[in-house]
Amino acid sequence: MSQLLAHSLAVFMAFFAIMNPIANTTVFAGLTASMSKAEQTKTAIKSLTITFIIIVLFSLLGKSIFNLFGITLPALRIAGGILVFLVGYHMLHGKSSKLHTAEPANDSDVAVSPLAVPLLAGPGTIATAMNYSAAGGWGEITVTVVAFAALCLITFICFVFSSKIIAAIGENGLSIVTRLMGLILSVIGVQMLIDGITAVVSSIG
Repeated sequence: MSQLLAHSLAVFMAFFAIMNPIANTTVFAGLTASMSKAEQTKTAIKSLTITFIIIVLFSLLGKSIFNLFGITLPALRIAGGILVFLVGYHMLHGKSSKLHTAEPANDSDVAVSPLAVPLLAGPGTIATAMNYSAAGGWGEITVTVVAFAALCLITFICFVFSSKIIAAIGENGLSIVTRLMGLILSVIGVQMLIDGITAVVSSIG
């Protein structure tokens, strides 16, 4: 397996674990239960378009944001690692992290909130995107954006066929998937944390 392919798969799996399309499908189904099929499709397209734009912006502007606020990459990795680990820790226990709540405000567009923000483009997703894109040049940014675009497509398919997927998986299947994604996220978060601390120690030495 080439290094580029391995890296691309690592980025995709990180996004897949933190967005967890299967678990979010149940949330989508609950929020759009009263909608027609056409309205559900429109909501799915809108929420994922907003999510994709947010992640692309943070991927492209990652280094500029660092320079503007005087943030270092190790600091992002440490903070992002903690955020990602916390999301994964809650998922390991079969719970939704408070960082990714799904309670819509009154009279709000569910495609914007809570679907796009914070459910799909939450702090953990943003931190993951910035971590992978800010570490390199345009190659890293391209891999990050393409991997996230592929995940958005998969999530859209899950949303459109939400009723069939939920019926096929069942509650036990959903619980297993959520815990597996939680384990992967926890490991990714710890690795980000280790990378950040190692970089800080190296710079001091």
